[in-house]
Amino acid sequence: MRKHFSNYIERIAEQNDDIVFVTGDLGYAALENLGIKMGDRFINAGVAEQNMIGIAAGMASQGYRVICYSIAPFVVYRCLEQIRNDVCFHNLPVFVVGNGGGYGYGIMGSSHHAIEDIACLSGLPNMKCYVPAFIEDMNTCLDEMFARSGPAYFRLGLGKPMPDYLVPTSYGSATAFNAASKLTIIAQCPVTNNMVAALNGHGDKGNIDVFVVNKMPLEELPEDIKASIGRTKNVLTIEEHISTGGLGSAVSVLANEAGLPLKKFISLHAEGYPNGLYGNQGYHQQISGLDEENITRTINSYF
Repeated sequence: MRKHFSNYIERIAEQNDDIVFVTGDLGYAALENLGIKMGDRFINAGVAEQNMIGIAAGMASQGYRVICYSIAPFVVYRCLEQIRNDVCFHNLPVFVVGNGGGYGYGIMGSSHHAIEDIACLSGLPNMKCYVPAFIEDMNTCLDEMFARSGPAYFRLGLGKPMPDYLVPTSYGSATAFNAASKLTIIAQCPVTNNMVAALNGHGDKGNIDVFVVNKMPLEELPEDIKASIGRTKNVLTIEEHISTGGLGSAVSVLANEAGLPLKKFISLHAEGYPNGLYGNQGYHQQISGLDEENITRTINSYF
């Protein structure tokens, strides 16, 4: 997904001279094309992420649209005050791009993981978080982000092509309407691909409604998701983010506010580090129950 992101920025930067790209000394073997194409609009701010956001806010106040790129935890947690005070309160077009969202940097440990990033940022004024699961909706999110020109967070991960049974929607993607569905699955971020693998091996896939949400905060349930929950009364949410401030908690609150009766609600989410050990991304997904095998077991528990 990072390479697709780089190609997208190269194309839009050629067409718009108000776009500036600032990196916190990262992006090697992926962003060299941008440095060549953008010239002095490509800035390496060094290992000084808080200063990078301040620089970006200053340029944005003068009419530029500025992309700030780094590893997700470095550009989110380290810079939270600057994002809040310099960017969000002034509603400036600064686009914070975090690579390796969730457990993406694996064995490098908690300092390199971003499993609370959506919770930290989605409550800030004027902020919109984009969390694409697939290559196709990455482009859709980027189109909206540049057109909107307000504070934004874009979470990059290892996305794959969208399966052909999902169709694009205003909030992400979804399966076609099915009156016979018995389960509503709502997923977010590239861990959705583990759900896709689980569904490929599920014999009753036709009786499952799937929705992939790529924007936060989720301020209201889209009508098709609301209708599906009303029909199935069974909900499973899947996300590589902690439960607090994430997709599952938002769906739970909004379903309750809408008065939707539920028989069963399960949230699969990042569990942090319950055993105190670190491993690759797949290991942490397994520990959190976000792996294909556990998602399959959880889906089967509804039938």
